[in-house]
Amino acid sequence: MGAANKVPGVSGGLVAFVAGFYEEFIYSLQKINKTALSLLLKGRLKSFTQYTNAGFLSLLCLGMCISYFSVSKILDYLLLEYELQVWSTFFGMIIGSIIYITKDFGPWSKKNIGYLAFGIIAGIAISFLEPARENDNLIFVFLCGIIGVSGMTLPGLSGSFILIILGNYVLLLVDSVNALFDTLSEIVMGDFSFKDNNQRVRLLQVLVVFSMGSVTGLVSLSHLLGFVLKKYKKATYAVIIGFITGSLGVVWPWKEKIYSRNAIGEINLDANAREIITGYHRYFPSEVSWATLFALLFILLGIIGVLSINWYHVYKKRTNG
Repeated sequence: MGAANKVPGVSGGLVAFVAGFYEEFIYSLQKINKTALSLLLKGRLKSFTQYTNAGFLSLLCLGMCISYFSVSKILDYLLLEYELQVWSTFFGMIIGSIIYITKDFGPWSKKNIGYLAFGIIAGIAISFLEPARENDNLIFVFLCGIIGVSGMTLPGLSGSFILIILGNYVLLLVDSVNALFDTLSEIVMGDFSFKDNNQRVRLLQVLVVFSMGSVTGLVSLSHLLGFVLKKYKKATYAVIIGFITGSLGVVWPWKEKIYSRNAIGEINLDANAREIITGYHRYFPSEVSWATLFALLFILLGIIGVLSINWYHVYKKRTNG
């Protein structure tokens, strides 16, 4: 989930959905409330752990943190060197996820088809929004945390892609995370000179505020989703399937980056000489080449990879039975 949350177009909530623990994740987050706080303040740690399903949540958070500094680094490299193959794999995984989720949905009523259509339209509309400019105002960063965490709670809605739309993807998921990694590395080596680095301190402040916003959004969204899942489970699943289907355009493998340009036509660079991506030009491959065939192969592998989870569950049920 940690690695998926960092990749634009891929939803950590989708990973939870396909892996089969999405509802447990949402209902566990719901337990972070006044009752949990009361148990914690009274020192009833065992009751607090049982009430909040803290073992499950802490292992999940630990896994996401580890992947942020390990698996996501590998993904950054793969996206740089093998971009077409990586996007093809993600595209296949989302197709596999749609197949996986819809197989147990049951009969589709007209109302649920309407919810599905709404989800698809919303997913497509979001994918074609133009990104805003980077903004490190701490109030805006806090709001980015609330909105960006949607990728963990809403399958098919990529929090990373939402941050691109808001203009703060690089600031929040690249620069600030790298600043934390570099700072921790220096502290381990006994170097505390980062305190005199104003840019580093600012990035750490941004990360703290973003994290606070994310926690706020995670808890509040989970309460809303928990209520909706209990009252309108089929309708919610129909919208989720629509979101996932609509997000296919975001991870379409064949695309070219569109960069910001200044008045004389040169590509704009920020203070750290990075190219600013403002969107993608998507296209169909015009010829059958080895690259195209390999991309199709990786799409197939992505589909098989997701469906193999279902095959594994079926196998375990049969062997246990």
